[in-house]
Amino acid sequence: MESCDRRVRAYRNGKTFDQCRQIAEALNPEFKSHIAHNGKILWSEILEKVDHDELIYKLTLKYLRRDGYDIGNWTIPEVKKFS
Repeated sequence: MESCDRRVRAYRNGKTFDQCRQIAEALNPEFKSHIAHNGKILWSEILEKVDHDELIYKLTLKYLRRDGYDIGNWTIPEVKKFS
């Protein structure tokens, strides 16, 4: 059985998975400061900031959840600090 090497598989715009992870990590401080200033950030705003790249969008939400933010759900599509 053949397996995909995650380091060389190209995603959108020819980026590897590791490059997408680095981009998502680099964008998180900007989103955190936006949440601190405005209290929340909408999923649609995050999607626009990552230029509609689905992988970076999902990784960004994953890292925000890891860092203690409530990433909401389909009925409340917003990220905010846990109360």
